[in-house]
Amino acid sequence: MREERVIALAGLLQAVSLVRTIALRGGADDFAMRPSLVSIFKIDADSPADVYGGLANLRPGLESLIAQLDDGKRDLSVTRIVIAVMRIERKLSSRPAMLEKLRAGIEAIAPRVSIDEATGSLVIARLAELYVQTISTLQPRIVVEGNPQFLQQETQIARIRALLLAAIRAAVLWRQVGGTRWRLIFRQRQYSMLARGLLAQCTLGGA
Repeated sequence: MREERVIALAGLLQAVSLVRTIALRGGADDFAMRPSLVSIFKIDADSPADVYGGLANLRPGLESLIAQLDDGKRDLSVTRIVIAVMRIERKLSSRPAMLEKLRAGIEAIAPRVSIDEATGSLVIARLAELYVQTISTLQPRIVVEGNPQFLQQETQIARIRALLLAAIRAAVLWRQVGGTRWRLIFRQRQYSMLARGLLAQCTLGGA
């Protein structure tokens, strides 16, 4: 179960790190974005790793998680977004009508994924619209800081919103496998060790 929590956290960090990359640099690689965006549509999966299509797809998230758990390498901007996402997910969990609207919206978009891929512009635009109609209505809203030049571009805004939806998906997974804020606070060293072990598995699997 603890490994499952680390996988959920890695999924969360992967999505949030991509949000930061887009906000700062004006884009992110489609290949890097795909596991996070695909996870949105894995509403019913056999295991946390299956949500992301296998542990190997979480290598960037595991690396980001290890960095965040290491005080010397922590990106406080990423930390703030992660905290905001977890706070919003808790509010979302108490709103069954919004949860149902989210599920219905995701299921309506899902058929397009096989046609346009999860990183296709139409899929991202529809995910971003769903985010605006649901998550964006919850307070306090998730604030993303970065280069104003990129944060004013509709294409990048849509990507950020779609990835924030993926981050919410990971936060839901974190709660489903027993994750809590207190566990995260008091088990950072343990989670870091587990993340390093999972990352080593990714390395061995790719060898």
